[in-house]
Amino acid sequence: MPWLQLHILADRQQVETIEDAMLDEGALSVTLEDNADQPILEPALNETPLWDSTRVTGLFNADCETAEISERLRRRLGNSAASQRWEQLEDKDWEREWIHNYQPIRCGERLWICPSWREPPEPSAVNLLLDPGLAFGTGTHPTTFLCLQWLDGQRLSGKSIIDYGCGSGILAIAGLVLGADSAVAIDIDPQALIATADNAKRNGIPLARIKTSLPPDAPGNPADIVVANILAGPLAELAPKLATLTKSGGKLCLSGIIDNQAAVVMQAYRAWFDFEPVTGKDEWVRLVATKR
Repeated sequence: MPWLQLHILADRQQVETIEDAMLDEGALSVTLEDNADQPILEPALNETPLWDSTRVTGLFNADCETAEISERLRRRLGNSAASQRWEQLEDKDWEREWIHNYQPIRCGERLWICPSWREPPEPSAVNLLLDPGLAFGTGTHPTTFLCLQWLDGQRLSGKSIIDYGCGSGILAIAGLVLGADSAVAIDIDPQALIATADNAKRNGIPLARIKTSLPPDAPGNPADIVVANILAGPLAELAPKLATLTKSGGKLCLSGIIDNQAAVVMQAYRAWFDFEPVTGKDEWVRLVATKR
């Protein structure tokens, strides 16, 4: 079934008014997109930042009366509705579309992240078969890639891992297939824990080697390696907690951090950790440290 999209260009002050008007006209959803390539980094608590130039898009049923809607919007919004543009959006099987575009990814010297529905390109390599489901983490984003690349370069035999903010479980499971003895995967989203357990089973990881937990129920034993791919703000707030979860002499790997946020995050951890040089990919960075 096709849909119709209505696009209106707006400045920051007009966005909410246009969004309300579209919803009043029967829009099934409204999305906001950057219209001028203006980056917005991690927002502060309770802050919803918008771009100076924003494209507001309403999704409508294909049988709606476009001319009547446009006219009512012009009367209600005046010049704010001057840029109206309708287009047809063909319905797709979006799950199949995503599956078609998700390709195997090499992360380091040994490790491949492979969609569970594709044959690994190097059967003799260390292959992690992944179906993220509804959880975050496929290896395609630079932050996840940076963590996977680092894990690939570590000697993990006999080590324990904590993956804090595990999403799909990709980092915890990568550590296990690369030789770690055990892993604890922690997330605030129960769906992430389901995805992690499913992916562990998919890769032949016995449940005795990986535990999943919500933060309040997480085991208190520190690990040799702690990885956390979240965002700069939460990572800074979690510094005391992640320090407690890391053994003395153990390694901490943090990502989800824009390059200009690195100094603030590092400062939050310096009471417990000594940092290695920062590694970056695109505008994202990976921070690695050893606990004193």
